[in-house]
Amino acid sequence: MTADTETYAAGAPPELRARLALALDVDDIVQAQRLANELRPWFGVAKVGLELYSAAGPEVIEVLVEDGFEVFADLKLLDIPTTVAKAARVMGSLGASYLTVHTRAGVDHLKAGVDGFNEGATAAGLTLPTCLGVTVLTSEAADPAALVERVGIAEAADCGGLVCAASDLDEVARLAPDLLTVVPGIRPAGVGADDQARPATPSAAIVAGAHVLVIGRAVTNADDPAAAAAAIAAEVAAAL
Repeated sequence: MTADTETYAAGAPPELRARLALALDVDDIVQAQRLANELRPWFGVAKVGLELYSAAGPEVIEVLVEDGFEVFADLKLLDIPTTVAKAARVMGSLGASYLTVHTRAGVDHLKAGVDGFNEGATAAGLTLPTCLGVTVLTSEAADPAALVERVGIAEAADCGGLVCAASDLDEVARLAPDLLTVVPGIRPAGVGADDQARPATPSAAIVAGAHVLVIGRAVTNADDPAAAAAAIAAEVAAAL
């Protein structure tokens, strides 16, 4: 380990952990909870995607919230506004801090997600969460025209943040500088891109303006996940 990595070998401070989201891409709640707790020293956010949610349902959101994580419900909702609002309300009531809703269906669809998510949290007496509009996926090629349109939809829907590729951050900052940016497809130098068309290193994404980085296989598939997490934390800290 380098000296910087050694600094984070035992964990990262809360302000750094809040910027790192661990993608729990597994199909078992016990395995997900074990992974999250093993890597808790470096990750303050636990991301639940479709695979884990399909296997474990709402219980996994509740378990991870009880374990002290901010939960990122990455469900990429896309349906009629009424259905999106009802699903988002459930996520808010469970204590999720972040929820993804596609922007591609338009303002009414996304606004329903924003409002439902907030209503669910408010009814449960929780802090208002952040609804994230999904722009152009990191597994897709860049699409500047779609990006501009979808950022505009997010702003019109009073969305609190966006999910975008690191390569889109400059344009997002120009169009919507006040929105939180969450960036998936993070791969440290030397780690394969897998199915990501537009990956970025942790430092490159932070320098470009990312607020939260989503990291999965680069840590969970590493020979030594704790060491991989410590190295990413050190790289992010150095870039801030």
